[in-house]
Amino acid sequence: MANANVLVVEDENIVARDILAMLKGLGYGVAAVAASGEEAIEKATSRQPDVVLMDIVLKGRIDGVQAAQHIRDHLHIPVIYLTAYADEDTLQRAKVTEPFGYILKPFEERELHIAIELALYRHKMENGDNGSRPSSGDGSGAPGPLPPPS
Repeated sequence: MANANVLVVEDENIVARDILAMLKGLGYGVAAVAASGEEAIEKATSRQPDVVLMDIVLKGRIDGVQAAQHIRDHLHIPVIYLTAYADEDTLQRAKVTEPFGYILKPFEERELHIAIELALYRHKMENGDNGSRPSSGDGSGAPGPLPPPS
């Protein structure tokens, strides 16, 4: 899914530029760059990216965890955290937003690629666009019967 558009939320210019270069090298489009939680919500709403890369500590009144929660609840866009923070309090706050990934800085391009691809795939599967056979319809989530052989 290298055609996916990514919203990058990072308040450090140098780090944001490095992330943009990695994304472009991997074939992803960049929907926008935001430096605050407020701007992240605004750009996610207007640009509707396929995935959001979210720093946790941001300038402004809204941090990355609060912005991610809003984006998840209202826009249903997958969020991957990119952060230097791995302390238990930050992890617990982030965990409740049900992120699609949590990458610690510094990170490698390969880690970023894997996280984005898994997030896009999981989001697609959770939204019923899995290209597989229909569900059984009994509410269990189990697949329905196989079609007859042709």
